[in-house]
Amino acid sequence: MFKSNNVTARIFQRQICTPAPGTSIYSARRFYENIVPSCTIYDVECPDHSFRKFTEDGLYLISFSRNHQDLIVYRPRWPSFSCKEEDCDTHELPPKAKKFEGFFTELYSVSLATSGELICKDFFLYMENNQFGLFATSTAQIHDAPAVGGAVQGVPCVEKITFHLLRMEDGVVLDERVFWSDYVNLAHSMGVFLYDDLLAIVSLRYQRIHILQIRDSGNLVDVRTIGEFCREDDELFLYSSVQSMANPDKSKQLHQMTVNHAANGLHHDRPAGETSFLSGIKQRLLSFIYQGIWNEETDQTLRMQCLKKKFYFHFQDYVDLIIWKVQFLDRHHLLIKFGSVDGGVSRNADNHPAFFAVYNMETTEITAFYQNSTDELYLLFELFCDHFHVSGKNSLYMNFISTHSNNIHNLEQLKSNKNKASSLSQFVKKMLSSLPFSCQSQSPSPYFDQSLFRYDEKLISATDRHRQSTDHPIKFISRRQPNILKFKIKPGPEAGNTDTRSKKISSFLFHPFLPLALSVQQTLFLQPAVVNIHFRR
Repeated sequence: MFKSNNVTARIFQRQICTPAPGTSIYSARRFYENIVPSCTIYDVECPDHSFRKFTEDGLYLISFSRNHQDLIVYRPRWPSFSCKEEDCDTHELPPKAKKFEGFFTELYSVSLATSGELICKDFFLYMENNQFGLFATSTAQIHDAPAVGGAVQGVPCVEKITFHLLRMEDGVVLDERVFWSDYVNLAHSMGVFLYDDLLAIVSLRYQRIHILQIRDSGNLVDVRTIGEFCREDDELFLYSSVQSMANPDKSKQLHQMTVNHAANGLHHDRPAGETSFLSGIKQRLLSFIYQGIWNEETDQTLRMQCLKKKFYFHFQDYVDLIIWKVQFLDRHHLLIKFGSVDGGVSRNADNHPAFFAVYNMETTEITAFYQNSTDELYLLFELFCDHFHVSGKNSLYMNFISTHSNNIHNLEQLKSNKNKASSLSQFVKKMLSSLPFSCQSQSPSPYFDQSLFRYDEKLISATDRHRQSTDHPIKFISRRQPNILKFKIKPGPEAGNTDTRSKKISSFLFHPFLPLALSVQQTLFLQPAVVNIHFRR
C-alpha cells in the first residue's frame, strides 16, 4: 500500500487510498515501520521487582516482589517534561524523566502468598474483557511423595496450590480455588489454559482436567471434571450399580445418599479412591484406538493379526500413558497431550514419546488420535497453525501474532529448516513438541510482526521465554528494505558487562501497541537486575 517511507506521505496516502476489504488493520500496522522505540535509558533506577509482562490490552504491567510474596501492578504512561529550547529532541532527557516512575505509575501492591506459600512468578493469565487476572501461589514440592489415593507414582506433590482471581482495576481478590496435595505445572502457565471465560486446569498427580468458568461477577464455578469420569452422572451411576449388585435391599437408600453426595459439587481437592477400573478418559482413548485398528481391515483373519500387532502388543504402553498438557481448540474440544510419567515431570520432554488426542467435552468422545511423529498432524500444524493459537473473541491484539500459516516469511523459514533437517521424523517431533501451545505465551507487539521486521530469533522472539544475554545490540531490520536498520535493543549496561564469567539471561517485555519495551538482564545469582527502557522519543 505504502510506497514512501515518510510518515507524512503515508498519512496522506492513507486518506486518499482505501485498503482491500479485511486488511485495514494490517495496513495500519505498517505505520510501526516509522514509529519504533529508538531511544534507550540504560540501567534505569527502578524498584527491585521481578517484572513479568504487560497485559494484552496494555493497561497494566505485572511485577512481583523479590521474596515472591507480593503482587505489584503498574499503569504504563508516557513521560512528560518541559523544555525551554526550540529543538527539544537534540537535548538529553531531564533526570526526572529518566526514572522508572516517569514511565510507570504504581497502582497497588497486594500480598497474595500466605502460610509458607510463594507466588509462582512464571504464571499469569489475563481475562481482557473483564480485566481479571489469574495468579497462583504454592508451597514447596515434595519429590518423593507416596502415591496414595489414586495418585500417579513418580509425580511430585505440592501440599497446597492456590489460584487467585483478581480484579486488575483495584487489586481486589474476587475468588480463590485451592488444590490440596496435588501437582499442577505452573511454569509458563503450562498446566492451565484460558479460553474466553473457560479455564482448564490439569492435575498431573491425579490425572484430572478441571474445567471451570469465570463468571462476570468474578466467581470461579465448576463446570466438569474429566478424568476418572467423563459425564457428570458417571460416578453416581457407577456407585449405584455396584452397590445395588452387592446389596439389592439397600440400593434405594444408597441411591439417595449418592444423589446428595453428587449435589455437593465437584470435589476437585479430594483424592481419587482406590479402584481397579481404568479412568473414563483412558477407556475412551483405548476404545478409539481399538476401533481405528479394527476398521483398517475387512478380512477377519487380517483384522485379528492387526489387532494383536498394533493394539494388544502395545496395550500396556497405552494404559501407562498420562495426561501431560491440555489446550482448548474451541469451547467444546480439547487437545490433550499424553506421554510417559518421566516425560510429564521432565523439564525437557522432547525425547520422550508422546501422543495427541482431540476430545469432545459434550459427547465425551475421542475424535482424533496422533503420535508425535505423524505426518498428518504435522501437515495440519503447518497449514492451520492459527487454529492452535486460539485466542478469545475479545482478544483484539492477540489475533495478529505471526505464524507460518499467516506469514510468508515464517513459512519460508519453516520450510528452510525442514529441508536442512537430517531426519524428517525428528524434525516433525521437534515441531510438534510445542503442542499444545501454552496460553498467552506470545507477545502481540507489532515489532515481532515478521512481515514488518526481521530479527535474530535466537536472541529475541515473541515467545515469552528467557534468552541467553548478549553484549551486542539486537537489530530489527526492515522487511521491505532489507538493508535498513530500524532500531536496536541492547540489554544490560550501556558499556557492556565487565564480569564475563557469570552467565546472564535476558527477558524482554514489549507493550502490545506502544513503542515501549523493557529489557531485563539478570544473572543466575540473586543480584539486582539491570533494567533498560526502550521507547520512542
